[in-house]
Amino acid sequence: MSLKISVAAGLLLTTFGVAAQAQSLVYCSEGSPEGFDPALYTSGTTFDASSHPIYDHLTEFKVGTTEVLPGLAESWDVSEDGMTVTFNLRQGVKFHSNDQFTPTRDFNADDVIFSFDRQGNPENPYNSYSGGTWEYYSSMSMPDLVGSIEKVDDYTVKFNLTRPEAPFIANMAMDFASIVSKEYSDAMMEAGTPEMVNQAPIGTGPFTFQAYQKDAVIRYLRNDDYFGDKARVESLIFAITPDASVRYQKVQAGECHVMAYPNPADVQSMKDADDVVVMEQEGLNVGYLAYNTNVAPFDNANVRKALNMAIDKQSIIDVVFQGSGEIAKNPIPPTMWSYNDAIEDDQYDPEAAKAMLEAEGVSDLSMKIWAMPVQRPYNPNARRMAELMQDDMSKIGVNVEIVSYEWGEYLERSKAADRDGAVLLGWTGDNGDPDNFLAVLLGCDGVGNSNRANWCNEEFDALIQKAKVLPTQEERSALYEEAQAIFKDQAPWATIAHSVVYMTMRPEVDGYVVHPLGGHIFNAVGLSE
Repeated sequence: MSLKISVAAGLLLTTFGVAAQAQSLVYCSEGSPEGFDPALYTSGTTFDASSHPIYDHLTEFKVGTTEVLPGLAESWDVSEDGMTVTFNLRQGVKFHSNDQFTPTRDFNADDVIFSFDRQGNPENPYNSYSGGTWEYYSSMSMPDLVGSIEKVDDYTVKFNLTRPEAPFIANMAMDFASIVSKEYSDAMMEAGTPEMVNQAPIGTGPFTFQAYQKDAVIRYLRNDDYFGDKARVESLIFAITPDASVRYQKVQAGECHVMAYPNPADVQSMKDADDVVVMEQEGLNVGYLAYNTNVAPFDNANVRKALNMAIDKQSIIDVVFQGSGEIAKNPIPPTMWSYNDAIEDDQYDPEAAKAMLEAEGVSDLSMKIWAMPVQRPYNPNARRMAELMQDDMSKIGVNVEIVSYEWGEYLERSKAADRDGAVLLGWTGDNGDPDNFLAVLLGCDGVGNSNRANWCNEEFDALIQKAKVLPTQEERSALYEEAQAIFKDQAPWATIAHSVVYMTMRPEVDGYVVHPLGGHIFNAVGLSE
């Protein structure tokens, strides 16, 4: 089934601009979602279009903070040994409906169990319905962590864990933990169209999905049956606009209310303008270049460190970030607890880098650097960054070819075990816990998925797995600091930058909050007269 925005609605958006649409908020997004089932993906672009407007979670983050609040679970109890977590579910929560489906019951325990069982149980009919890999679930070691999920009654669910997991409650507020409708999923499977779960999503969230015109527009309507605070606008529109300059033009022309990721070079002029508002916040993020440690010569840590020494990171900060970032030396941002400030970064030293490659017997090296096709908070211009790296590498005799793909394809292809060269990517924290960076991006369970370096270091992995089960932040911090030292010694990435996040909007936008976890959330956003 092809989901398209109506011609009339499209003309309304393009001809009359947002001012003609009373109670409609238009967001100029930077790219297209990969789909609308957030558990299948890890991209913030996809989460913005799916889990935030359409779905709810057992727990939720208070927007603007990492504080965990009740969501679809009104409360929870953790056993003394940390091995059992019981969620007490909210009653009277309604699922959305669409042309194919009208729910016959409210949200209950069956939906919770199904939402997680499909990710971890190979026998579940939905486990392979889209060809997806449930990347987040796997990378977070959930298949090993969750022993069983038990339905105590319709509104009580018990997770029996194989070990304590310090960030478990916060993890339940993450995008992969979005709760989907078992009844809808069963109906679509019976109809022979299970893909509709990913194309025409049904959730319990503050907005209902209406239509998607690929690479152009997504439309949502307010869910007037929402159990929480109702959205302040009647409709939400994502105007997909990959070019940052065009996004800004649309904001100035009144065609969009809010835009993400302005060009860093334009930020000061935006701040000086009278007709726009610029919000900023230090990002909980890191941008990096991940080598494929499966493939020679990148399987050699000394080669990787030599390449790191060839990268002029200060030049990247100056040219790409226009000063709106800082050099990264660790795989977690400096605002995060357990950050190891004692670590020394690889110094920019092309001569030493060249000598190190020669000592390892590496000469006439050719490699690919993958540059993402969309702006991200941790990398405003990957193509320009790759060009600077290409020039840096040429100074040590390394020939670099820059490659790119459409965003969804880029993310999928970059997981390959035999991927050539190094890939530019990054991460914005999803729950405020170091585990969300160190385990998800660098742990052995993430190899082939979110661990794009395909790096599995037993000593590193033992530390982060042990840190998961310890009860206090102080005890966990010591292990994470040690793990960061191993990471720096082994250099599976070149850590590039931590950025400042900017959001640009029209002055009539009211109630927008820059979220430290990177999501663009519009539940409480309104438009002043």
